[in-house]
Amino acid sequence: MSVQEHGRINNVSVVCKANVYFDGKVISHTVLHPNGDKQTLGLIQPGEFRFGTELPERMDIIAGACRVRLADADGWTTYGPGAVFHVPAHSHFDIAVDEGLCEYLCSFG
Repeated sequence: MSVQEHGRINNVSVVCKANVYFDGKVISHTVLHPNGDKQTLGLIQPGEFRFGTELPERMDIIAGACRVRLADADGWTTYGPGAVFHVPAHSHFDIAVDEGLCEYLCSFG
């Protein structure tokens, strides 16, 4: 499930306890759908971070900008609002924010 047309995700439950990574530089909340699907909605502050994946991930960039380097890639790719990138299962990616905040929606599976 991607970001809906009006920037909303309807009919879901949200876990109030935040997922906090890298000393608070990356924070997200888990979104649970009635069909069992799970997403995280979060913010990334300036810095460079590496995340591992267990399941395939789809990252929708909602606002701001980031640079991403997938596990097999030599270079970085820049993504802005409305852009999407995919990360395979059992892999990793580096994500960097140079200024401001990057807002994202991560879908699993």
